[in-house]
Amino acid sequence: MSDIRLDKYLWAVRIFKTRSDAADAIRQNRVMVNNAYAKPSREVKVGDLITVRRERVTYSYKVLDLVSSRQGAKNVPQYCLNCTPQEELDKLNVPHETIFVFRDRGTGRPTKKERRDIDALMDGFYFDDGAFIDDDDED
Repeated sequence: MSDIRLDKYLWAVRIFKTRSDAADAIRQNRVMVNNAYAKPSREVKVGDLITVRRERVTYSYKVLDLVSSRQGAKNVPQYCLNCTPQEELDKLNVPHETIFVFRDRGTGRPTKKERRDIDALMDGFYFDDGAFIDDDDED
């Protein structure tokens, strides 16, 4: 086997769950081969560098060997080397700033005092396009 379709390879090494998911991501320019956008039918060769952008993280993979059938998770390192930089992987652990007021089940609606406490907590924040913004951050 000298080459294989890009969408089939990405499916075979378990980067995407289905081949159609892989093809859709390629068409939406979320996948690059050797720093160039590709089509799902592009032929992948040994040594190619594939970058896949998912949410906030850009993963990098090096093609070690070609495979056309879907592999088990244990066999994937034989065909594909994950060379994603650590700073990209660190983006997965970035905490999301959210405010959630927890109330025990069955306690009913907040009293006036509880409502004032909630309002005091929320006072430093306001809505802007559906997101919370801290007033203290704007200097």
